[in-house]
Amino acid sequence: MEARIRQDFPILDSQIKGEPLIYLDNAATSQKPVRVIQAITDYYQRRNANVHRGVHTLAEQATRQYEAARDKVAAFIGAQREEVIFTRGTTEGLNLIAAWAGRVLQAGDEVLITVMEHHANLIPWQEVCRQTGAKLVYAYLKDGRLDLVDFRAKLNSRTKFVSLAHVSNVLGCINPVEELASWAHQVGAYVVVDAAQSVGHLPVQVASLDCDFLVFSGHKMYGPTGVGVLYGKKEILTKFPPLVFGGEMIASVSEQEASWADLPYKFEAGTPPIAEAIGLGAAIDYLADLDMARVEAHERELGAYLLAALKQIEGLTLYGPTEFQQRVGVFSFNLAGLHPHDVATALDYQGIAVRAGHHCAQPLLTYLGQGSALRVSLALYNTKEDCQALIKALEETKEFFHGLG
Repeated sequence: MEARIRQDFPILDSQIKGEPLIYLDNAATSQKPVRVIQAITDYYQRRNANVHRGVHTLAEQATRQYEAARDKVAAFIGAQREEVIFTRGTTEGLNLIAAWAGRVLQAGDEVLITVMEHHANLIPWQEVCRQTGAKLVYAYLKDGRLDLVDFRAKLNSRTKFVSLAHVSNVLGCINPVEELASWAHQVGAYVVVDAAQSVGHLPVQVASLDCDFLVFSGHKMYGPTGVGVLYGKKEILTKFPPLVFGGEMIASVSEQEASWADLPYKFEAGTPPIAEAIGLGAAIDYLADLDMARVEAHERELGAYLLAALKQIEGLTLYGPTEFQQRVGVFSFNLAGLHPHDVATALDYQGIAVRAGHHCAQPLLTYLGQGSALRVSLALYNTKEDCQALIKALEETKEFFHGLG
């Protein structure tokens, strides 16, 4: 599977500083297969037109492709097409949901999130709580994953929204959303799921998760940047008002008032990310052809292998679960006595791309007692040889810097 798949990603043939590229920064963004690149190029070369606005041939072709992408997203996550709203990415989706929450929340209400959240699922809630007088409540960790006892204890009748990552972009742990959503719904809370780190790596079905909202980005699942998806249950989206106004999201407009288009169009004002949505549709076709169960199995096998190897490195402190159950191939760690940025730079000289920093999760890093960490993240095109090269490079980097000391 690996050799054939790698041929689909031309960037993997690149060299970095004279070394073959080993790309291990997939939690930040994934590489794009030829199918996605060609779909975007084809749109601009052959079908470039605005959607929903014209009866000429190019407009109709563009509209068909754009709406076909929506159908693909809906099928991929098990949603109705009316429940799929195209956004610019996960961040915009979470901001829209938080803004809607501002219409619902009152002083004394609570929003429950976790300490592992990406800033995109934290700062919007800080802001809406500040504006409404609601309280932002955090659930914390136990053994490198969410403390379920703490989470459940903090759910109460004042909890109106629960928002959490399906998979942590730092810890790599998979949160048991089905169970958490059941608890949240028992107290009448809406459940928001950030699926940015899961939807390209695990089979994700909104019905089984029973979340009220789910968001993700195209660029982390082999699609283009600049497009994402906001899923919401139809009965909830029907009640929520639009927050962005202009062309395309209206049914009619008079001098003093307007009425809104049906779902999902009332939430897609202006020219949407047409080429990007078409590219996302191509990425979904690619993943569907591979079969997400096979993708998950490959990454689980590779992740378990890499986790075992990382645990053998002396002086390496791993954050998150120490066993591979309930996690994905995202590993954050530090090496004793070495700054993460120095290690990342040394790895780059060997062609290995990893991430160093706070990973847009400063409250989590602070909770862990760290200012920054290295992060290695796997994708379907990574191999055991990639993992072996990483382990060798980490050991050599340790020896080099300790030798300087």
